[in-house]
Amino acid sequence: MTDLFSSEPIRPLADLLRPKSLKEFVGQRHLLGPGKPLRLAFESGKLHSLILWGPPGVGKTTLGRLAATASDSHFIAISAVLDGVKEIRQAITQAQSVLDGQGRSTVLFIDEIHRFNKAQQDALLPHVESGLLTLIGSTTEHPGLSVNSALLSRAQVYSLESLTGQDLTQLYQHALPHLQGVTLDTDALELLMGFADGDARRFLNLLEQVTNAAVGSSRTAVDGEFARLSTSPSLRRFDKGGDEFYWQLSAFHKSLRGSNPEAALYWFARILDGSGDVSHVTRRMIVMASEDIGNADPQALQIALNAAMAFDRLGLPEGEIPIAHAITYLALAPKSNASYSAWNQAKAFAKSNGSQPVPLHLRNAPTKLMKKMGYRQGYRYAHDEPNAYTAGQAYFPEGVPQQQWYQPTDRGLENRLGQRLSWLRSLDNTYSSETRT
Repeated sequence: MTDLFSSEPIRPLADLLRPKSLKEFVGQRHLLGPGKPLRLAFESGKLHSLILWGPPGVGKTTLGRLAATASDSHFIAISAVLDGVKEIRQAITQAQSVLDGQGRSTVLFIDEIHRFNKAQQDALLPHVESGLLTLIGSTTEHPGLSVNSALLSRAQVYSLESLTGQDLTQLYQHALPHLQGVTLDTDALELLMGFADGDARRFLNLLEQVTNAAVGSSRTAVDGEFARLSTSPSLRRFDKGGDEFYWQLSAFHKSLRGSNPEAALYWFARILDGSGDVSHVTRRMIVMASEDIGNADPQALQIALNAAMAFDRLGLPEGEIPIAHAITYLALAPKSNASYSAWNQAKAFAKSNGSQPVPLHLRNAPTKLMKKMGYRQGYRYAHDEPNAYTAGQAYFPEGVPQQQWYQPTDRGLENRLGQRLSWLRSLDNTYSSETRT
């Protein structure tokens, strides 16, 4: 946007308030407070390569610029979203030219560095190693999953946090001289802070939007109602496929496993508030019903499946109700991972034990030749046996002893299943003793 009487663009509030020194920087006290690691590096003027990891709007780009100023370095910024190896090479050439001509080092800031592939990240290695470039990468993704280990070994990772209410209040105080005489009351400020969700850039954009609306309405004071009418709720942070996506789903699953229905409902609400895909929630519920509840309450799986089907039929918002219904049931159901644990053991055993042949007595014998070869010979039909149980009959390959991977708990229905399993094993033991004698 430009003024009618000027060719200069009108700078947004977020750009006007971009800190020019650490003194003006808001937030990240765990890194920038007195005696903290990043502050010590800035004050020494001897910068090391670093990766700034955190959500949007917490100051990653600003810290990159401040780092260059603190170390009196040349600053180059590129974006991994828009740029590639060509821009990396140009930056290297420019850095060498600045070093040769001015004797100054270069800070290369790479926004969203996790979007560079391995080859692009590898192109940086020798120049970071030689010291030609001090690399500062910003990322919203976990560096351990998205940045090459070779690059990580040459850079210190710093985790940045969302801004707190206190931080955003401080930002508001910094912004006041630019708000054209408009002030916001406590209700209005709290509303915008909630919409901002810890994102400084989003908060300042909302503040500017409300201020412009107030000036247009000839207001100098803004209350909560006016702020609500002049803005709209911003989507919460829910980067589908990113860290926040998996963290929230993980918190939801762990709340169910931990038998805390309120926390599980809270995380479901957070996921919905962030426009999350409900199918991921229902998938977790279905998995959890078998992984963490299992035979302690087999009905849990059916309830999870029914909730998923009900949501598919109803959609939002009515479909939220059967999901909430299932969440509270799953959270309070007795828990057992015995089936899940048994399955993992069975998979590991089968993988390590080779391809054992199926015993002859367990093979079908549809032809005379197969019968002559001994197929099905010695097989005992369970329904012809007492209690419909063939005590002592082997079902594992020859030479492989009976395993006892499934260990039922004493919780819910699994307690009864455990009693039955113990009884069946006792019949096996009796049969074996009688056979030996």
